[in-house]
Amino acid sequence: MKRLVVEEIEKLPAYIPGKPIEEVQREFGIADVVKLASNENPLGPSPKAIAAITSSLSHLNRYPDSGGYYLKEKLAAKRNVKMENIILGNGSDEVLQMIVRTFLSPGEEVIMGTPTFAFYEIVVGAARGRTFLVPLKNFAYDLDLMREKVTPATKIVIITNPNSPTGTMIGKRDFDGFLKAIPDDVIVVVDEAYAEYVQSDDFPDTRSYLNAGKNMIILRTFSKIYGLAGLRIGYGISSGKLISYLEKTREPFNTNSLAQAGALAALDDEEHLEKTRRNNREGLRYLYGELGRLGLEYLPAEANFFLVNVKRDCQRVHQALLGAGVIIRPMDSYGLNEYIRVTVGLPEENKRFIQALEKVIKDSS
Repeated sequence: MKRLVVEEIEKLPAYIPGKPIEEVQREFGIADVVKLASNENPLGPSPKAIAAITSSLSHLNRYPDSGGYYLKEKLAAKRNVKMENIILGNGSDEVLQMIVRTFLSPGEEVIMGTPTFAFYEIVVGAARGRTFLVPLKNFAYDLDLMREKVTPATKIVIITNPNSPTGTMIGKRDFDGFLKAIPDDVIVVVDEAYAEYVQSDDFPDTRSYLNAGKNMIILRTFSKIYGLAGLRIGYGISSGKLISYLEKTREPFNTNSLAQAGALAALDDEEHLEKTRRNNREGLRYLYGELGRLGLEYLPAEANFFLVNVKRDCQRVHQALLGAGVIIRPMDSYGLNEYIRVTVGLPEENKRFIQALEKVIKDSS
């Protein structure tokens, strides 16, 4: 009898996202729920984006612009690249799927750090590629070890900067040294989903490596700082040659008209971006201070989230916080059994998290 499911797919784990607010409301009977689990923008989308989306609603009977001309035009100007260097995706996740589908043959190898975004391994496995996981060192990428693990079978290396779930960042010098050691026939994918939150002056300008002829694809998203996670839109930046190959595997009309309209308007709202960055800076300062007061260790991050060592089983803490109407992300699935990941929320949401966590700690002591 024929196998119903491809063997490699059957063995893959499913990606488990953070609990949605509605699910917690149903399970616990709590109306007021705070979600600090999925690294979303607590301020929501730009008002300009909302207005643009609203004005586009009457045109939903028409297919969207398949190539996303005007959004790519705006992105090219903002990112100082040419339109031919950009491809749009239904979230940056879809661009990653295009990359694997386009460039990875069965049996070829993809190197990535661990822990990192869990979906990478799933995408590679679904394409029958081989994943080589390189453990982080002190919660950061061990670039020396990653270089050593590159073999003739290596086709792609994935770097997340800043990394999720740790929030740690690779600096310019380390990144430059790493790239110089990577063979020219290996594609380096750099996921910069949280780049707009970075405060450090040492963040690498990855576009400069493209100009130097490196086989690199940069992933960006509108789901995080731009607050458009519900519309699923992201993009990739690379050489015209690599983008032309990706366009061959892109699904027709893969980015919807509302997402394109919202993203286009969001790019023009610098005031909303700065308001979001300020909320994040102030939120991190408050949360770091309160966690220090509680005697808990945390990992400072260059993103809108960070890890907290709760010094006890993270699932028990997670369940207790759910009962208080606060959603965070337990890290046991990443092998960090005493850690939780917390997204910076609004001031009142951050305060509620601290109050709930303090009670959980006292009750379990």
